[in-house]
Amino acid sequence: MKKTFLTTITLFGLSMLLAKQTLAICPICTIAVGAGLGLSRWLGINDSITGLWIGGLTVSMITWTEDWFDRKNIHFKFRSWVTTIGYYLFVVAPLYFTGMLANPANAIYSTWLDPLIIGIIVGSLGFWLGVEWYYALKSKNNGRAYFPFQKVVMPISPLIIMSVIFYFLTK
Repeated sequence: MKKTFLTTITLFGLSMLLAKQTLAICPICTIAVGAGLGLSRWLGINDSITGLWIGGLTVSMITWTEDWFDRKNIHFKFRSWVTTIGYYLFVVAPLYFTGMLANPANAIYSTWLDPLIIGIIVGSLGFWLGVEWYYALKSKNNGRAYFPFQKVVMPISPLIIMSVIFYFLTK
């Protein structure tokens, strides 16, 4: 089972690397989210803050995959649902099986409120809202960004703001 799971993830990752071009959310944005996640774990920051960055990275990868499907003209019923659920399973299942999730010693207020899951949910929503806000502003400006790197700044800004808020809430 473990071998099949790792093989599936490896093949999926390779297919994403071999994609010609994806413009849904820029690669710099995804790298910034990944760097934020790695940095927070290295610094020993609260799991709710780490979850914010995991959620943002997951939404970024979902968007990239959906864009790749569009460019390859791949359409099937419930494609967005399958992609979204699949990515969250790829993220949450390993965290659960390694004991990082649903650990009573790690719960906030009660055993069912896991800080990593809360962070993933809030981070996913924040990143998604940042992306939607970017596209809304871009459409109002004749398809052009208002400032350089706006495509990077707008999705990452909610994650940074929420990281600061979560830091003070969990301190």
